[in-house]
Amino acid sequence: MDRNQVTQKIIATKVAKKMRWADLAQHFGQSKEWTTAALLGQMTFNREQADKAQELFGLTDEEAAWLQIVPYKGSLPSAVPTDPLIYRWYEIVSVYGTTIKELIHEEFGDGIMSAIDFSMDIQREADPKGDRVQVVLSGKFLPYKSY
Repeated sequence: MDRNQVTQKIIATKVAKKMRWADLAQHFGQSKEWTTAALLGQMTFNREQADKAQELFGLTDEEAAWLQIVPYKGSLPSAVPTDPLIYRWYEIVSVYGTTIKELIHEEFGDGIMSAIDFSMDIQREADPKGDRVQVVLSGKFLPYKSY
């Protein structure tokens, strides 16, 4: 048994029970973005969250315990993603990464945007020419220090 097997069981149960990520997030009292990442094996559950997942997905005690282990983060099967939607994110970073870097450094100085102290919000934006995907990423700025 490993965390990947637990993730596959969660996904299979979600599909079988026709669950939606946003509805699951309400059960956990977290955002749909964090809840989805956690259920896909990218975040660590506390005991209460693991108990809730055990109830919702019919997990064994061992499977619920795996949810409380810090996962190996990074869910892509290859360095260059092949899934078209994920590839577009890779393309965005390839094309605009240097622009994002320059603008962050100009505004904040030498440092990084945290992916740990981080939030994300994904919403549908109605548009008569075709609905748009609005993604807001918010990470704490962490300056490099001199030593």
